[in-house]
Amino acid sequence: MMRTRFTETFGIDHPIVCGGMTAVGRAGLIAAVADAGALGFLTALTQPTPEDLAIEIGRVRELTDKPFGVNLTILPTVNPVPYDEYRDAIIDGGVKIVETAGANPEPHMPAFKAAGVKVIHKAVAVRHALKAERLGVDAISIDGFECAGHPGEDDVPGLILINAAARKLSIPIIASGGFADGAGLVAALALGADAVNMGTRFVATTESPVHDNVKQQIVANDERSTVVVFREFRNTARVARNAVSEEIAEISARPGATFADVAHLASGERGRREVLDAGNMDGGMWWAGQAQGLIDEVLSCREVVDSIVGGRVDHR
Repeated sequence: MMRTRFTETFGIDHPIVCGGMTAVGRAGLIAAVADAGALGFLTALTQPTPEDLAIEIGRVRELTDKPFGVNLTILPTVNPVPYDEYRDAIIDGGVKIVETAGANPEPHMPAFKAAGVKVIHKAVAVRHALKAERLGVDAISIDGFECAGHPGEDDVPGLILINAAARKLSIPIIASGGFADGAGLVAALALGADAVNMGTRFVATTESPVHDNVKQQIVANDERSTVVVFREFRNTARVARNAVSEEIAEISARPGATFADVAHLASGERGRREVLDAGNMDGGMWWAGQAQGLIDEVLSCREVVDSIVGGRVDHR
């Protein structure tokens, strides 16, 4: 066990987090992360309805008696999402840790706090983290530019961002973006963080519910195997490099391009169906960070966590 403010606040054995990942954060993976002594998050919106989320929470409880959480990402959508109902499913399911991301979590804070739920908010800038701290969240997950997903528009890498956040925040900090091994954990702690968040590393595990082709592609890829897309639309995202993401980048750079021009390529449903489920690696856009360059093999969640906290640092 490694004790930090994070482990003490959230009752976790090790300062390692598997944050919410759409279509990946399902019961089998999250239970395996929990059993390994880390903190994993189901993704609420991976489930089609709040009722489905309640069932998935129950599945995790059948698989483990260790703590776990649920990610609630709040984003503008074409079709309204019943966020209040997803929030209530989390509370009614007895989940005591929530990871919020996207928009301001303030509307949901009173209900979470009244239910004794601890809230971790994902932020991509120190100013956003400070606002969340003022709202009463219990910890901040700070995302450097290396991360998969949406790193914001400031382009500040973790080496600076984590340190800058640690100088300003008084609550526990989870460092996110570019972490996959023991060396990364040591570096994050030295910079003032209390834990690390890993997404891409946990996708490349035996328990991850994605096609084996995806896992093997992560192993084969290096730190250059990502593409930054949607920058022109002020919705910057880091995704795995493939034929689709490169086409998205090329179309987006054309004068007068709009998101509608790439929407068919960037469809989350297409990425899930063609890539994550079917293993067609050029079939759609899929998410991965620069940490791909640090992942050399597919391991179980326990092997990943044990190798990190056991001090295995492989610089072959």
